[in-house]
Amino acid sequence: MELPKFKYHPDPISTGAIKESCEVCECCEQARGYVYASNLYAEEEIEFICPWCIADGSAAQKFDGMFSDDYPLQEAGVPEEVISEVCERTPGYNSWQQEVWQAHCGTACEFHGDAEKKDLVELAGEALERFLRVEMIKPDVWQNILEHYEKGGNPAVYKFRCPECSEFIYTMDFT
Repeated sequence: MELPKFKYHPDPISTGAIKESCEVCECCEQARGYVYASNLYAEEEIEFICPWCIADGSAAQKFDGMFSDDYPLQEAGVPEEVISEVCERTPGYNSWQQEVWQAHCGTACEFHGDAEKKDLVELAGEALERFLRVEMIKPDVWQNILEHYEKGGNPAVYKFRCPECSEFIYTMDFT
């Protein structure tokens, strides 16, 4: 069975947002071989949701929930239909604090998981300056972070890609 396609989270298996499982989806009540491995922000605690119920919006609707916080996208001026797709029909991602879905060129970015160390070593010029400014990191502190960085570690650096201009956007999170 082919997984649904998510415009703003193109490879949820590799990012760990979707995993193989024989559990039954609490929305459609079917075991489809895969479940969501992050949070649905809802009043009741939902443990197992299949990717198909995420993609068609039925899980968000049934449980009156969201997979990502809509506030950062609203603040960035992203159109409501894009915010709805990201927050109600796209798998979120695990972060140390709360995830912050990135926006660029007036739209939501694609989530590509934890950055590889190679990505961060290659970050330079204006892109690096912007990242350090936004994350409020001094260059000498960044060098220390970079020296000890491990993908999936603490701190975590998440990689997003703008679907309009293809620029990579990075954001950092830690305990």
